[in-house]
Amino acid sequence: MFTGIIEELGHVEKVELSTDAARLTIRGPRVVADAGHGDSIAVNGVCLTVAERTGDTFTADVMAQTLLMSTLDAARAGSPVNLERAALVGDRLGGHIVQGHIDGTSTLLVVTPGEAWRVLRFSLSPELAPLVVGKGSIAVDGVSLTVSNISPASDPDQWFEVSLIPETLTHTTLGQRTIGDHVNIETDILARHVERMLALADVGSKRSHS
Repeated sequence: MFTGIIEELGHVEKVELSTDAARLTIRGPRVVADAGHGDSIAVNGVCLTVAERTGDTFTADVMAQTLLMSTLDAARAGSPVNLERAALVGDRLGGHIVQGHIDGTSTLLVVTPGEAWRVLRFSLSPELAPLVVGKGSIAVDGVSLTVSNISPASDPDQWFEVSLIPETLTHTTLGQRTIGDHVNIETDILARHVERMLALADVGSKRSHS
């Protein structure tokens, strides 16, 4: 489990591709300082398992399904990445509960600059739109954020906005994002549980009336 509070801005050192997977070597001195084999580290919001560690780098295997659902399929040597170690029991939960199991990707549609803040608008697929609410939590490339605005339910093209403070712009990859970029998103786990319960309740109701 993670909190969405990015500990370090690292970068990809090497990408080794195979037919149905990839092996990434990532440099992140802070997150590997106490990392051991089998530990979890979130890379742009994707939970990866440390397979090897050497000095300031760690290596992790990424399966085909993860590559298909995330932006890690576009990772190249030199690509910046947001890094976070798994949360320790007893730590302050500064962000929100983030599993590192992303729901998919979104596209950056609009960037609205401000004097100190920057508002980013991202696309939202029809499947995920019901799971995102105004003032709710969402993880974008592993960064815990509050949804500052969402599209009306009647809009055919759904979107959500987040407002980024200077700290987030400076210390995560989101400050480097430009229109058209793709990001990993993970909706709030509580919303996913509620959606599942409502779906099962609806099925049960239909069966009882058939």
